Amino acid sequence: MPPFEPPEVLLTGFKERIEALSLQGNRLYIGTGNGNLSVYSVVGPADGKAYAVTHLETKKGLTRKAIDQLGYVKDINSLVVLSQSQVTLFDLPELSKPTPLPKAKSAFSFAVHTSVQHLYPDGKKTRPQGAEFSPPIIPVPSAITYLVVGCQRKLVVYSWKDGEAQDLKEAALPHSARTIAFLNPDVVCLAYEAHHVLFSLDTMSTIEIASASTTSKPAASIGNVGMGAFTGFGGYMSLGLGAKLRPCATNVGDAEVLIAKDNEGLFVGIDGKPSRKAPISWPAPPEDVSFVKPYIFSVLPAGSVPRTTGSDTGSAPGQPTFHSGPVLQIHSSISLQVSQSLPFPFNSPQPTSPAAAPPVNHTLRLLTPSPSAKSPLFMVSTPTDRTTAAAEGSSIWCFHMKPWGEQVDELTDAGTYAEALALVSSIDAAVLPDKDKRTSLIKALDAVSQFQAGEFDRALDLFIELNVNPAKVVSLYPETVSGRLSVPREQWIQMFGGPVPNPVQEASSSSSSSSEHGGDVEEPAPSGQAVTSAVGKASKRKNPLDAIRPSGSKDPETVSISSKKDKPRKDNFTRSVESLLRYLPDRRQKLLGALEAFHITPVQSHRHVSLSDTSSDSLRGIPDASFSSLTPEQLVLCAQVVDTALFKSYLVVRPGLLGPLCRRDNWCEVAQVEETLAAREKFSELIDLYNVRKMHSKALELLRKLGETESDVKDRFGPSITYLQRLGPEYLDTVFQYSRWILDENAEMALEIFTSEEVELPPQHVANFLEDVNPRFCARYLEFLIEERHEESPVYHDRLAKLYLGMTVDAKKAGDEESRKWAYEKLLLFVDNSTHYLVDRLLGMLPRDDLFEVRAILLGRLGRHDSALKLYVYELHDYDKAERYCRQIYQPDTETRKIFLTLLRIYLRPVAKTASDFLRPALDLIARHGPRLDPEETLQLLPPLVSARDVRVFLIGALRVPRFDARVVRGVAEARHDQVARKLMYLEANRVRITDSRICPQCHKRIGPSAIVIHALGGEVTHYHCREAFAKKLKEIR
Repeated sequence: MPPFEPPEVLLTGFKERIEALSLQGNRLYIGTGNGNLSVYSVVGPADGKAYAVTHLETKKGLTRKAIDQLGYVKDINSLVVLSQSQVTLFDLPELSKPTPLPKAKSAFSFAVHTSVQHLYPDGKKTRPQGAEFSPPIIPVPSAITYLVVGCQRKLVVYSWKDGEAQDLKEAALPHSARTIAFLNPDVVCLAYEAHHVLFSLDTMSTIEIASASTTSKPAASIGNVGMGAFTGFGGYMSLGLGAKLRPCATNVGDAEVLIAKDNEGLFVGIDGKPSRKAPISWPAPPEDVSFVKPYIFSVLPAGSVPRTTGSDTGSAPGQPTFHSGPVLQIHSSISLQVSQSLPFPFNSPQPTSPAAAPPVNHTLRLLTPSPSAKSPLFMVSTPTDRTTAAAEGSSIWCFHMKPWGEQVDELTDAGTYAEALALVSSIDAAVLPDKDKRTSLIKALDAVSQFQAGEFDRALDLFIELNVNPAKVVSLYPETVSGRLSVPREQWIQMFGGPVPNPVQEASSSSSSSSEHGGDVEEPAPSGQAVTSAVGKASKRKNPLDAIRPSGSKDPETVSISSKKDKPRKDNFTRSVESLLRYLPDRRQKLLGALEAFHITPVQSHRHVSLSDTSSDSLRGIPDASFSSLTPEQLVLCAQVVDTALFKSYLVVRPGLLGPLCRRDNWCEVAQVEETLAAREKFSELIDLYNVRKMHSKALELLRKLGETESDVKDRFGPSITYLQRLGPEYLDTVFQYSRWILDENAEMALEIFTSEEVELPPQHVANFLEDVNPRFCARYLEFLIEERHEESPVYHDRLAKLYLGMTVDAKKAGDEESRKWAYEKLLLFVDNSTHYLVDRLLGMLPRDDLFEVRAILLGRLGRHDSALKLYVYELHDYDKAERYCRQIYQPDTETRKIFLTLLRIYLRPVAKTASDFLRPALDLIARHGPRLDPEETLQLLPPLVSARDVRVFLIGALRVPRFDARVVRGVAEARHDQVARKLMYLEANRVRITDSRICPQCHKRIGPSAIVIHALGGEVTHYHCREAFAKKLKEIR
């Protein structure tokens, strides 16, 4: 997975010694050891063509000695040149008017950094103090450029703000900075000869770097270098392995610097502390290090990097060989792993035999990336041999990075998802347009990889974060959980959008992943079955001595260990299902909310496509998106997948939770679930599932079959009755259908279905159904409505009366005297007590020659009391009931005050021909109810032959009735009124005289002009305030 294309030679045969490179735009500046500056135009590759390099000019003698370093200040469009320990600015593009920086003498290195900063009017990045109560201050973006020069034991800082030079800053240092690298616009790393420090440009002070324990590899890695590793050390360029290397410090991202110490690279943050736990390791100290985001380039000396296994054909067994030339090694700054190794020469095949002629050694140096650490990167190679260098000269190589998308694809195809994800995160969305899509894909594949490794919780958390289609997640499980959605392990990556696996790699990867990580989620074999897996076979292998050891004996060395066994750990399948039980409820809640927005409930599942009617590929093809963006049909399918998988998961690890799931609204696929529940005889859960899904016919049919096996009455009919009681009017036909068999076998219990208080069924429909079954059932139901629910509608009262009448007549026709008597008594009691039926309607239904007592009651309700009494007397000959009837309706001072006289008239003046003698009942009536009979009319009705002795009691009572003369009472009242009026007149005519000598009889003081009271009868006069005491005294005297 090399991230860079094969290197390309830009320039060859450059005879002068190259000391510095700088690339600005399409201009490549080359500084030589003679002080010359060559300028080349570099045009990037287009349409598959190579770089086009054109020599523009060479500035001879730009400096008197070698050019050590080149840089560029954009604000003033000037080239920075370090030569003879002096920093000089040259205007571009003419390179005229050199401007030496007088303060930057005795310089060893410099660094340039340009950034856009948001500054407040006072030039600071922070808001001024006390500005909270002032008008809002908006910071202004400004282009800030720093030129930091490391001089002899001091640091000089030049700066420009929007092209204007700022004040110079200096700071003394304990040592000279050999290398300078910016971490951010405010902090730089200074590399001394022996150690490194950080320097803050804001406070102009140093920050010590915290020491980290490093494990430097000894010189063993160098001690095994191949032959020719040390050739050419005496060359005129002094750039071999024996040359003294400059201290290395390279910026590798935002607020982070890489410091090379021996054969390890430490990452340090702006606080001076290690920013990463692990360092980067090299087989030997690198000669040069550079950074092209996000890769770290390092040049390793010849003989320090071993060859790969494929190129070791000519070495002795067990002895690795090393590259005879320098190696350019590329590490990923994300994973710190080697991404690409390029031994020099780059474009020639490596020798496969030690007998091959060793190539000419070269030095690789001056790794120079484009500005802002971007691709491409340039490098100089120079032969170490003086003669070869003079003849061939130096070469400049260009390393161009592969497109970001291609790099991400290669990492993804290799299964390094964490590194691929980190790489995508570091790429700007403008460079990678499909960044979000790739991120989601890699995260999903990473989740699958974690699932394969047994990290089920982390994998499912990622699936939740990515809104992965639940059908895909469920497909990772065996058929016991996922059913027909199950997908073989080797196809998981492909299912989530990954590459199609190679059959050879597929077998090796699956075996390695299952053996190393233990992520197999296959359901464990039941006890008693043979275990044929590789793990099972390995677990059965024992000590060879077990073959001759007697059965039952144990190894004495392991007896104590085996006696203390650890608690059995859960297998991967159980752990994976328990993790799924955390994932599915989360998805279920989100799905129910999304379905509620469309007003879709599980009851309406029959209106939507069924899970069993949808192919597995279609289910897995539902988009990985938020549920709010899915269509109603897709939401329904997802809900069915989730609830069905949840049901099967409960069945595997938590059977006790099946009941609560089945009792609440769910989207379980009934066709898949009912067979499983029935096979395991979980009929209660199956009935609850039918009930929730409104499949009441199936539930009631199952209850009927279960009830037929019970002998106890309550167990036989109770569950069906309870279920039917909860069905509402919308399932009336179902109630009628499945209550019929209960009515046929036990009508008493069956009527509880229709008299339940849980749900009220339409009374008229229920009555019609019960009447068709048996009129008695209907009558009992109507009695319940009238007596318990206090129904007053004439509809039900008329119907009940009609039922009683019909049953009475039918029983008489059938000769069933017992039934007729029962129905007739019910009819009499009802028409006598109820007041809500239509009397005339019922009266018209009565037969003319029967049911006279009912007719009498109805005639009485119509106010035809004489007709009712005639029926009692002439047809029924029941004088007690006739007399009782009169007592019931008699009310004095009303129209019924003469009801007893009417009955007496019927007795003594019969209008119908009859052989009965009514004199005796008439005389008994007169004797018992004489006060309620008018004496004169009664005497007129008596026959002449009736003696006074027969009516003696009646006559005495009539004579004893007190009669007062109205005139006497009026006269007595008037006399009394006159007496009182005369007495009042007498009292009002009395007069008293109050003189100055009149004394109060109570207090014996003169009355004078005080308020007085005249006491009645005697006319005594007292003070007003003495009235009560004197009145009391008079009362005692009298």
